[in-house]
Amino acid sequence: MSVFMDLNVMYSSNIKQLQSLVETAAHLGYSTVAINYVFELVAKKKQEIPSPKPINEIFDKLPMVQGRSRPIRVLNRLTLVMSDASHYPTNSPAFRFFDLIALHSSSEKVFHAACTLYDIDIICIPVTEKLPFFFKRAPINAAIERGVAFEVSYAAAIRDSTMRRYTIANAVCLMESCKGKVCMSLHLIGLLFGLSNRDAKESISSTCRSVLLRAETRSTASGIVHTWKTQQEALQDSADTPAAKRMKPSDS
Repeated sequence: MSVFMDLNVMYSSNIKQLQSLVETAAHLGYSTVAINYVFELVAKKKQEIPSPKPINEIFDKLPMVQGRSRPIRVLNRLTLVMSDASHYPTNSPAFRFFDLIALHSSSEKVFHAACTLYDIDIICIPVTEKLPFFFKRAPINAAIERGVAFEVSYAAAIRDSTMRRYTIANAVCLMESCKGKVCMSLHLIGLLFGLSNRDAKESISSTCRSVLLRAETRSTASGIVHTWKTQQEALQDSADTPAAKRMKPSDS
């Protein structure tokens, strides 16, 4: 059985609303969510990244995941918004308070640096407006090789037809280059953006799991991550693969 995750639950000072969002995720069967704190880096201004609110101050008791005998896992995520590559706070002590580090890139230089240099887990793509640059395979492949995932946020597209058009167009361009290594929070949205049924499922399950594994090794000097598919996942993948492309058994 696939384990679903939503790594982009926006933080709200309205604690009851935040609790309700996480409880809904648990009821829908999500095993893990990440509360997202967004921080914009401004030029020529000394800024300190604030620490996240402790999970035990938000929840007295974590809600149980529907259909499972364990509570939902709640993480803290930091998303940095920046337009100049020189603003990146390398080795910021605030990073240790967050389980995930993401970067929202709004320029080609920042996007390239995020793909090739920055020690982050997720690259957020601004898809609700016409991008000032084209996606290039070299930096995207570099990010994939480093274990960094791309994230497409579709919330604004639900409210506005123009943003919806840009979101779909930009997301499809990204999907064509990133081999399906995208974090989503809804399976059907992935299908709309051009992912295969298998990749759409992975965008809310195994891709998110890989992001968490990378994040866990980020704080160490080095790390080795080995993943494997369970028998049930392997059977599911086989069912999704066309018969002509399935491996034939040997005649031994």
